Amino acid sequence: MNNEALLIIDYTNDFVADKGSLTCGLPAQKIEKQIVSLAEQFLKENKWVILPTDLHFKNNPYHPETKLFPPHNLGHTWGREFYGELQKWYEDNKDKDNDHVLMLDKTRYSAFCGTNLDLFLRERKITTLHLTGVCTDICVLHTAVDAYNKCYKLVVHKNAVASFDETGHKWALNHFKTCLDAKIID
Repeated sequence: MNNEALLIIDYTNDFVADKGSLTCGLPAQKIEKQIVSLAEQFLKENKWVILPTDLHFKNNPYHPETKLFPPHNLGHTWGREFYGELQKWYEDNKDKDNDHVLMLDKTRYSAFCGTNLDLFLRERKITTLHLTGVCTDICVLHTAVDAYNKCYKLVVHKNAVASFDETGHKWALNHFKTCLDAKIID
């Protein structure tokens, strides 16, 4: 069935690379192969791969994250490029003659907040979202909560999500299952 989409949330250099400004480090680096493998599998099955990606501007006084975190995922910077093999996969697949690969700019934790993601999914009759990326307990979590509230079915790939906070990561995985009825798979 083509009613499924893979969301690869914020898998960028700033969140994953050793020199990233808000990096999850090794836990996020370890999931690279799984994320790229899932992207390839979904595309091969003619399913959608959506890459909701933070977009920020330095010293933005109107954005709440400016007070919470150092500058990250600034437009047109190395930090906002996808990490490792995902960047190559994206470059190889973004311009193919279909709309099955989409990079989606987002400015809040949730991929639904202030974007056309819900409309995009509903137009394509997508009912199930597979969640991957970082941070499990921030952007992946907030996207999952919004998706649940919009009646999407959720699948969280536990070997394809990571955080810089192991306690938060474990808490979020439990929350996905117990409060959002998500299916948790390896």
